Amino acid sequence: MRLRAAARILPAMSDTTEPKGRFRRSNPLSWRVRVALAVLLGVAITTIWVTNLLLTDRFTETTRNRAELRLALYSGNLVSELRRNAIVPQLLARDPSLIGALNSDEYSQSSQRLISYVDEIGAASLMLLDDEGRTVAATDRNRLGERHAEAAYFTDAVQSPSTVFTAIPREAGGFQFTYSRRVESQASTVGVIVVEVDLAKFERAWAGISDAVMVTDSDDVIILATEPRWRGLRPEEALERQPPTGAIERAIQATADWTAQDADAYLRGEAVMRINGRIPFRGWTLTTFTTYASVRERVNAVLALEIMVFALLAALAFYALSRRTALRMALFQRESDELRKLNARLSREIAERERVQKNLAVVEQSLAQSSKLAALGEMSAAVSHELNQPLAAMKTYLAGARLLLNRNRPDEALSAFHRIDDLIERMGAITRQLKSYARKGQQDLTPVDMADALAASLSMMEPQLKARRVKITKILPDEPVRVLGDRMRIEQVLVNLLRNALDATKSVSEPQIEILLAAGETATLSVRDNGHGIEEMEALFEPFYTTKAPGDGVGLGLAISSGIVNELGGRLTARNGENGGAVFEMQLPVLTQQSQAAE
Repeated sequence: MRLRAAARILPAMSDTTEPKGRFRRSNPLSWRVRVALAVLLGVAITTIWVTNLLLTDRFTETTRNRAELRLALYSGNLVSELRRNAIVPQLLARDPSLIGALNSDEYSQSSQRLISYVDEIGAASLMLLDDEGRTVAATDRNRLGERHAEAAYFTDAVQSPSTVFTAIPREAGGFQFTYSRRVESQASTVGVIVVEVDLAKFERAWAGISDAVMVTDSDDVIILATEPRWRGLRPEEALERQPPTGAIERAIQATADWTAQDADAYLRGEAVMRINGRIPFRGWTLTTFTTYASVRERVNAVLALEIMVFALLAALAFYALSRRTALRMALFQRESDELRKLNARLSREIAERERVQKNLAVVEQSLAQSSKLAALGEMSAAVSHELNQPLAAMKTYLAGARLLLNRNRPDEALSAFHRIDDLIERMGAITRQLKSYARKGQQDLTPVDMADALAASLSMMEPQLKARRVKITKILPDEPVRVLGDRMRIEQVLVNLLRNALDATKSVSEPQIEILLAAGETATLSVRDNGHGIEEMEALFEPFYTTKAPGDGVGLGLAISSGIVNELGGRLTARNGENGGAVFEMQLPVLTQQSQAAE
């Protein structure tokens, strides 16, 4: 009745709201739209301003990190080259052929030998000087016969027992870097070996970049630089003499820290960062000058992209407003038709609901009858499933007893008859249990030894286990493990678990079943097999679910077993083993002295 009332009200509501909608359509841009456009403009300005600040800081930090990384790389390459050449004089000073040439004054093969070394070493040149400082062998044959008696690399090497490093200014500009060591023969100096290190190649490599680089020695004199006019000067003098057309013009305009520049200089890309780094060699220092000219270009590129995006958003907003005005006209025209259709649909739904309510009673009666039939079918299947196992065992024992009687072994046959009698008693107990199904939960529970129940279950499954030659491994505790329950129903669960493990190992060449009984907070009995495991874990304990072939089972064993364990206050779980196979665990409350006294 409420739905009908709502359906009747809807047309009236549409009639009352339509004039208001027509009144809104005639209005120009509302104040909300104007505020939204103003907010969009403010967001655009704020975003561009924040982006400018953040990207400037980020790109500046990136440029600084790259400059520091470049400084470390240059320093490492320089030290590596110096250390690589430092060992060469020590090795050549022990060359027997060079020592023999100095002793015999026979140098016809010495220059050729040095030439063969220089290619492997990678040095600029090699020279062999006699004890008077005269060049007797060299990789550059034009230098043969030169006198170096006054050179520092000769005088220092003669006086020092170790390798000597010297940096001597060249007349043509730049510095000559050499390692020298005296050559001894019979505890006397017979000559000096000189290795010239080619550090100018680093200047040529550094000149290919946009930054300026210089290396100063311990006396603060520039010995390597990308600007030739800097060599031999101090850094302050070099910056003062640098012409405006040089590569380091921006460094002259800047101080030691680029952040001291004013904002306009930074925006023009004139700010320069100067980074000094110590070289672990004779107190040398490596200095790089890095410009920030590209920072503003990168920031401006991102800002231009953001401005374009906001311009597109504004254009889309105006386009949406114009489209909205046209669409609202058609929308309001369709409103009345949609409301009428809604009213008719509500009327049909109300009629359909009334018809469904009339049929509800008939459906409930049919459902109750179906439930009764389903319960009857499950009861019949349960009886058949529970009685099949004892009947199969009785058939096996009868066959064995007949064979024993034919062989005149009545005592052993009598034992088989006793087992048949126990099975008959078990079948009677099953029928009594099913008969008292309506009074479930009212039976008396007694203490049950889990080891005894397991032994009885294995005895019942003994014919099937022997026929399949299954290897049974039992791990039982020394102390008895007792629970409060119905021994017959516990044995019924154990038989179902053993039978499932036996069926799971049908396709295994060497079937194995491992039984583990442990007592802690609960009594846990695990049955593990080496079959192929469980594929569908969720539907495992549902009634009528089975993976067996038709005729081998109806899928009630695990469902019934799970129900029995739940009624006894425990739980039955299953999982796949780590090494394959399936593991079923039955957990029941342990019977303690307090719980036994309470019972």
